[in-house]
Amino acid sequence: MDVSRTSAADIKATARQLLVKLGAGGVTLEAVASDGGLDVTDVEAVFPHRDDLLTALVIDAYNDSGAAMERADQAARDTGAPGGARLLAVARALRQWSFDNPAEFTLIYGSPVPDYHAPQDTVPPASRTPAVLAGIVRSALESGELTPPRRAVPGPPLLLPDAVQLFGGVPEAPFSDIIERGIVLWSNLIGLLVFQVFSRTHDSVRDQSAFFDFAIAVAAEGVGLVVPLDETTD
Repeated sequence: MDVSRTSAADIKATARQLLVKLGAGGVTLEAVASDGGLDVTDVEAVFPHRDDLLTALVIDAYNDSGAAMERADQAARDTGAPGGARLLAVARALRQWSFDNPAEFTLIYGSPVPDYHAPQDTVPPASRTPAVLAGIVRSALESGELTPPRRAVPGPPLLLPDAVQLFGGVPEAPFSDIIERGIVLWSNLIGLLVFQVFSRTHDSVRDQSAFFDFAIAVAAEGVGLVVPLDETTD
């Protein structure tokens, strides 16, 4: 690699290769320099600390996966798809991204990296996934697609202000707990992907893709949204 032309993109590309081979714990400035044919000082000139490099990889992973969902949602909206079909489309898009980029998926949704604490800079990119889901649920609510829940979340609201802001405010009853339910949907999606990417369902499920669609449909029932499993949204 030509040191004079070393850029953040070059260094991140080498770091991603290490991420695949060694996991996040193996991504050090020294390892990146060695694999990239650089002096460690050249890497430090762009990313002074290991955490700076990991943060750049985390931000890229969140942005790439969020963009994949946003593109899928736009494509579904362009065809006039209802909320349930849009939800299935974006969930499938995130699943595809996760299988295409398992190392990056592990970085953002796997076990925490030892001694690494994600800075505030990672929050906006990380918010893209729940923002896509929130937009679909909000649109379905406004169009009358949602079925009211059979039971409300007990007690006072469980939300932090940022979650309310992301959704655009708390709806009136009977959908006043829709944000909490949306967070359950979001966590179900990520948990399901963890199981599938890390092969936790392969000993019990014959068709991983069909099971994923079914699981999303079941999770969507929690927000009152019907996912059309008999329709193709790929």
